[in-house]
Amino acid sequence: MASDSTVIKLPRRTALKATTLSEAIYIEIRARLQRGEVGTEDRVLDYEVAKEFDCTRMPVRQALLRLVNDGYLIGTTRGFVVPTLTSDDIHEIFEVRRLLEPAAAASAAAVLIDAQEAALEAAYKKMRRGFDKRSAAVMIDANIEFRDVWLSAVQNERLKATIARFVDHAQQVRLGTLNNRGTQKIALDGMRALVEGFVERDAKLVKTAMLEFILSAEQQYFALLNATD
Repeated sequence: MASDSTVIKLPRRTALKATTLSEAIYIEIRARLQRGEVGTEDRVLDYEVAKEFDCTRMPVRQALLRLVNDGYLIGTTRGFVVPTLTSDDIHEIFEVRRLLEPAAAASAAAVLIDAQEAALEAAYKKMRRGFDKRSAAVMIDANIEFRDVWLSAVQNERLKATIARFVDHAQQVRLGTLNNRGTQKIALDGMRALVEGFVERDAKLVKTAMLEFILSAEQQYFALLNATD
């Protein structure tokens, strides 16, 4: 049985270091939620997760309750489920993103190091490959990797955590739109503009590019939603 204080090999992914087993489970389940591997019709059951990680239910419950606290899951009498977002919820999430992300990205541009720049460029290349292959899954992965890199340069830890949660809560937007070719092009162009700003360490350009990227994502989501009504 896995120890609660060991570094474990996470299933289907590169091993991630975590101070506790509960944290490792949190990281893994959050990653699955980010990539849409757990849908609104699915239920996350603590005993099933415990069986997968070969551990007791206690660290699993700790991880799942942390995900509830962060807004990724909702606890029910029959396990944990992904919250279903209304149009009003998504409007509010985008409003928060418009207020926080452009300024945060601009601050990151000023302190970005070469290794982070290289990681941003690698994520963009991955996004480009996903676009060429028409692979929404690859583009979603690239988008998450790109976000995680520039966020790692943000110095304000509370701001960083808040942005990460709100972006992840908008996964319904990514999953609902990145299969659309027009949205894929918007995402690719937006990331390219951000890379250019980060490479130049141009805070003003990054701030503008991020705001335009968020606005375009919001407009495209509701345009597609209205087209299906």
